[in-house]
Amino acid sequence: MVAAEAWWNSRLREDRGGIAVYTAIVTIALLGIIGLAIDGAGKLRATERADAVAMEAARAAGQGIDPAAAVAGETLRADPEAATAAARAYLARAGTQGSVSLSSDGTRLTVTVSDTYATKFLSVAGISSMSVSGHGSARLLHGVTQPE
Repeated sequence: MVAAEAWWNSRLREDRGGIAVYTAIVTIALLGIIGLAIDGAGKLRATERADAVAMEAARAAGQGIDPAAAVAGETLRADPEAATAAARAYLARAGTQGSVSLSSDGTRLTVTVSDTYATKFLSVAGISSMSVSGHGSARLLHGVTQPE
């Protein structure tokens, strides 16, 4: 009986502090997972915002039509300078940077936005920001009862 009791006492002394080490390791792992979730969601929100800004900039660029062709009723196409200026002005008001392109026929406008997301938790691991990009396009349509 004494040998069994001595064995149990030696086993109990060997495990002292084991829970503290386990708790520290699990806490660090959980904080890492929470940080990844928060920064991942933040990057997703930043990407969604970049997409929305790009779409709105493309719509703003669509307002810069070629008035000579539109008034004459020939065709509806964008004026490259006016469309680019409108999109760049919208991007500047939104606080982002991007590129604007116009299709060869002047009816499709495409805007690409580049931005960054400043991380909250991953900065501890040396990742202070993540780049995000958004894409948007608009097509010029006209018509009374349906788009032509």
